[in-house]
Amino acid sequence: MISVYALCTGFIELDRASMLSDLTPGQPWTVPVLSFLVDHPRGRLLFDTGVHCQARVDPVGRLGAERVKRLTVKSKEGDDVVAQLSRLGLTPADVRYVANSHLHFDHCGGNEFFPHATFLVQRPELDAARRPGFVPSYSPSPIDFDHPLDYRMLDGEHDVFGDGAVILIPTYGHTPGHQSLRVRMGKGAELVCASDACYTRENMDRDVLPKILWDAAVMRDSLAALRKLRDQTGATMFYGHDPAQWETTPRAPAPVL
Repeated sequence: MISVYALCTGFIELDRASMLSDLTPGQPWTVPVLSFLVDHPRGRLLFDTGVHCQARVDPVGRLGAERVKRLTVKSKEGDDVVAQLSRLGLTPADVRYVANSHLHFDHCGGNEFFPHATFLVQRPELDAARRPGFVPSYSPSPIDFDHPLDYRMLDGEHDVFGDGAVILIPTYGHTPGHQSLRVRMGKGAELVCASDACYTRENMDRDVLPKILWDAAVMRDSLAALRKLRDQTGATMFYGHDPAQWETTPRAPAPVL
């Protein structure tokens, strides 16, 4: 039996127009930062590690002055990934795999707390992150991902446990190697964690891209593929930073489905 749990690993306030590019700037919006824990008979996978706990108490020191001009960390004590795992009675040592959707600070900030896990990241993502300036529009912070961790680079779709139940799917565009998570839970139940390939339901329903992206054409193709999984395959879609969806999502220790 496979169970999936939603963890809120931080909150960020930013301009809503940065997520929906056709809106007028100047609308502050507080959004959740989500991680998902998949409990599979062959081990546990954590999808994204959220905002580092230091960003709450020293945002400039952790994130840098330029980033802090664009957003505000609204996390509370206990929102970090280690504390969230404890809601399930787990510690980082209980996690076999960590998959980063991509290497922006709010999706890999807690990586350093999982020294014994195998990290699953798309090759173009890690290659771009490790070569500052190689992709001008993409500059993740080494403080978040550049640790002595067991990074395993993936080239496209990856079946994590080898049984077709937990699949990492490439959804490039937001960044050079963004990936999403697809989980088949049996009895027709299926869910997809889109992460930043689709910030909110509104992005998908109105076919509107965010301002923060690497390649608009590639991201639009990824958004269309995710929409097909939702509307034609019937998968339950979890969007990357949708506050309205988070309000109705069961919280750990309850499973999402």
